[in-house]
Amino acid sequence: MSGPDKFRTYENVFDNKTLRVLYKLSSDGYFDELKSPISIGKEANVFSAVRKDGSEVCVKIYRINSADFNKMYLYIANDPRFKGLHKKKRQVIYAWAQREFRNLHVARDCGADVPLPFAVKDNVLVMELIKDKTISPRLKDMPPKNPKTFCKGVIKNMKLFHKNGFVHGDLSEFNILNYKDRPIIIDLSHGVKLEAQNSLELLERDINNVVRYFKKYRINLNKDGVLKTITNGI
Repeated sequence: MSGPDKFRTYENVFDNKTLRVLYKLSSDGYFDELKSPISIGKEANVFSAVRKDGSEVCVKIYRINSADFNKMYLYIANDPRFKGLHKKKRQVIYAWAQREFRNLHVARDCGADVPLPFAVKDNVLVMELIKDKTISPRLKDMPPKNPKTFCKGVIKNMKLFHKNGFVHGDLSEFNILNYKDRPIIIDLSHGVKLEAQNSLELLERDINNVVRYFKKYRINLNKDGVLKTITNGI
């Protein structure tokens, strides 16, 4: 199967514009075909995809019809990078994908442990697939063998984010991958610039989630101490 019909098996899942975007990205060589679903959610569907050389990438497709674009708009409206954004569903979702792409680039450039972004077009993002022998699971599905070291890695990444001007904004065990017992942070679309009015509130929420998760492994973190580490470079 070739041409725009290449992705017709997904026509009951995605709208026609999304199918055309998939075909465009495929034609540009970012991937050849979608392989298998990694996660299916209300906001986005994530697939592994194969390239012509046999290597794999990750394709994240934000859902136009079912995504909670009102919630997305509340997050993104105060982002100075998207001033003048109108409250139109498709435009907001496109900006959401673009923001994740930009945040991934910023995070990679500062040495944080996040997937390498390759391309974004409209509501589709192509990035590195985090995989060893199998696709790396989320932290919620595979606890670390060494929780203390893993926890330090998470906080190190939060510190790098903050040092380079943004906070994750939705960090929890649901969007941290366990790759060879090392944290890889994903789902950076919620990331907000430090200039945003609610950036401190979101950072504190991220810290609370990290403290809560690692407490069950008898790692008792002081929330104020973690905040100081992240913001003051201790």
